[in-house]
Amino acid sequence: MDWKHFLLALLVAGVAASFADWLFAGVLFHKKYLAHPEVWRPSLKQSDAGPIAWSTALGFVSVAAFLLCCDAFGIHGYSATLKFACLAWLMVPVPLTITNALFIKIHPLIVVSHSLGWLAKLVLAALATAWFLS
Repeated sequence: MDWKHFLLALLVAGVAASFADWLFAGVLFHKKYLAHPEVWRPSLKQSDAGPIAWSTALGFVSVAAFLLCCDAFGIHGYSATLKFACLAWLMVPVPLTITNALFIKIHPLIVVSHSLGWLAKLVLAALATAWFLS
C-alpha cells in the first residue's frame, strides 16, 4: 500500500465523514432529541468542545479501519468496496444502533438518522478507498 495515497484517502474520507456525522447526527431530526431530553447530555457550550473533538477523531479511526480492512482483504474497485461498506454497515452499526434503541429511550427517527449516518460514512470511505487505493 502506498502510504501517501492511504493518508490522502484518510484525510478526504475523514473530513467527508465528519460532515456526514454533522448532518445525520446533528442536523437531521434535531428536534427529535428533545423527545427524551434526560437521555442526552445538556447542551454543549463552546468552551466544552471535547465530546465533539473526540467524536470527530473516532470518525477518522473508523475510516482508517475501513481502509486497512480493504487493503488487508484485497478489496479493490468501486463495486467491491461499496459491497463491503454495505455488509459492514449491516454487520455492526445497524444492529448496535437498534439494540441501543431497544434499551435506551431514543426517538425512532434518531435511530434511522444515526443508522443512515453510518451508511453514509462507510460509503464515503468506500469511495475514497476505490479512488485513492485502487
